[in-house]
Amino acid sequence: MIIDDGVLFRPAEEKDAGLLVALHDRAARWMRKNGIDQWKPGDKDAAHFRAKMREGEVWLAADADGRIVGAYELWWSDEEAWGIQPPVAGYVHRLMVDRETAPAGAGRRMLEHAEHRIARTGRERARLDCRSGNQRLLAYYRAAGYRVVGEFPSKRGKDGRVYGVILLERRLDG
Repeated sequence: MIIDDGVLFRPAEEKDAGLLVALHDRAARWMRKNGIDQWKPGDKDAAHFRAKMREGEVWLAADADGRIVGAYELWWSDEEAWGIQPPVAGYVHRLMVDRETAPAGAGRRMLEHAEHRIARTGRERARLDCRSGNQRLLAYYRAAGYRVVGEFPSKRGKDGRVYGVILLERRLDG
């Protein structure tokens, strides 16, 4: 486990897939309840998280008592949204916070953890995206030092819906 400012980090294991599904669905329900159109409960299943563990990294965040308070995915490419890119960035996806148990600032600690993981590989940028209409999340990422670098207007969801995403990146200090 890696400790970062009171939040404990560990790589997710295959046995954690169900936990990740539940965390995603709780976060999606919270978003819906608060008028945020980003995720839908049931969109990600255990197979999704197992695949992301094999293809990249999935990290769990826990509080000092060991309770899981969040998670995120770290990808090494994202051709669907960013196209073919040179290997200069890591891509943060599904930054999930359990609003009932997470200490204040846990989302930011997870984002910083992802940035450190990316920088340790020698890559100089952290990238992420959010739905074009999600002004609240866009403001959150901007406050964390990310800048808008483009928009991908025709991302296709698992359900076939097409939506736009704002592309953001942050230059990392080596």
